[in-house]
Amino acid sequence: MKLERKHALVLLAIAVWNVVTYVTFIKNLAATEGRPTGYYVAHTVLIVVNLGIAGLLGTWGVRAYKAAKAESPAKVDAL
Repeated sequence: MKLERKHALVLLAIAVWNVVTYVTFIKNLAATEGRPTGYYVAHTVLIVVNLGIAGLLGTWGVRAYKAAKAESPAKVDAL
């Protein structure tokens, strides 16, 4: 399957969105007090998993963008 540049940009946008929202979530989680330990463990696992997903999507997005960019000049030269 070949991804186009627009697909790569969507993957990168989702990755950036995940990072921004979960960094905010980390700040908010750090500001809470008086919760049971399970609350912090569950949310920490959630944060780690989602930041991992963001990293994976970002990697795929960068690779797809580079592949689309490398293929693009051939099409432009043909015109």
